[in-house]
Amino acid sequence: MRSGATIVRQLVDAYEAALPPGGWPNWVLGNHDQHRFATRIGPDQARTGMMLLMTLRGTPTTYYGDEIGMEDVPLPFELMQDPQAVNQPEIAHIVGRDFERTPMQWDPSPNAGFAPAGVTTWLPLADDYATRNVDLESRDPLSTLSYFRALTGLRQTTPALMVGDYEPVDTDKDDVFAYLRSYEGARYLVVLNFGAQRHRLDFSAVGTNAEIALSTAMQSSGPLRLRQVYLEPNEGLILRVR
Repeated sequence: MRSGATIVRQLVDAYEAALPPGGWPNWVLGNHDQHRFATRIGPDQARTGMMLLMTLRGTPTTYYGDEIGMEDVPLPFELMQDPQAVNQPEIAHIVGRDFERTPMQWDPSPNAGFAPAGVTTWLPLADDYATRNVDLESRDPLSTLSYFRALTGLRQTTPALMVGDYEPVDTDKDDVFAYLRSYEGARYLVVLNFGAQRHRLDFSAVGTNAEIALSTAMQSSGPLRLRQVYLEPNEGLILRVR
């Protein structure tokens, strides 16, 4: 059975191979017609998935709320608005798309700052809006939003991650996907753990030394030797190769 990392690498490699000269990929993890990706892959993998999205060659597309880790909101049939669900009540919970369309969670006030207090919103808010919202996460340096801002900021200031070449890197771990992004001599190694096991990896074929530019947990930094890279469960690393 193929692992998730193997499947994703094969999809990325196939997409890259299918592009004509000068072609440019577009990557999408979530939209208004699909369950939120934090729900689909689980909260433990959500940050790794976001790192994948923001470090592949091409244009990344994010869906509102993904930057704060919003998940699907369970809805009873009587609160559904999507015609695709309302017109098919017997399979509404399968075909309905309202679960990923609930109001953006801006702050812990009534209606999460999306609408004035006392207003009945088109769809109900998630139960966690008081603790998962832009206002609170903006003040937490380790929050999902702070991580998203650090990740997008690194991409915007790093040409290798913006327009650099993509090259997959082999590992001996089935649940690890690694690749190089390079531009005008600058090289960044992205290492993504799609599994729940800790790994020790040898990237000496890539180089000797590197520096951690960003980790998914935002608590790892500093130099390391590429012949001995430790990767925690569900962790992603962006390494600046020296």
